Amino acid sequence: MSKHQQTRGDANAPSENDREGQSPASADASALEARVKELEGANAALQEELSSLKDQYLRKLADYENFRKRMFREKDDAVQFANSSLIVDLIGVIDDFDRAAASADAHGHDYAALHDGVRMIHARLIGLLESKYGLKRFDSAGQVFDPNLHEAIASEQGDSEEPTVSEEFLAGYRLHDRVVRCAKVKVAMPGGTQASPGSPEADAPAGDQ
Repeated sequence: MSKHQQTRGDANAPSENDREGQSPASADASALEARVKELEGANAALQEELSSLKDQYLRKLADYENFRKRMFREKDDAVQFANSSLIVDLIGVIDDFDRAAASADAHGHDYAALHDGVRMIHARLIGLLESKYGLKRFDSAGQVFDPNLHEAIASEQGDSEEPTVSEEFLAGYRLHDRVVRCAKVKVAMPGGTQASPGSPEADAPAGDQ
């Protein structure tokens, strides 16, 4: 074979890149395209997840707003109708007064009948408040003066060794274990005791000292 024929034969032979089927640039483009498709798929999945989470968030927010509104409404109702049970019981007492007044009218304005009816209503009301609601009246006359229980509105000289309640003007009450109203009282001071600022005698009206 001549040299010329050998050269021509070499030119017609396939190159190494042709034998591999594609050039380096073509391989890089294919890899980049595959990577772009992969990222697009991941982005679509993330967008779908974001949309789902956003929908869940909006639902939770709406549930919270409804819950908050319901709590405020129930709180307002609880405050507004907190004493409904007591009011219903007091309505029964009003009914008793109506019946007592009607009975007195039916008997020609009989004072004795009215008086007995009012005393019965009073006893029923005290019993109701004590047994059902825990309201109890405490006695003060003859007790040692206690500023936590008594409010001195008058005083007088006495022969006791310490300030003592000599007269009760208005009864005091406890609701369970808490004093809800102090008794308004007159206090008998030990003989020869001088009133000091803040003492029952110092707080009493001048005419009662």
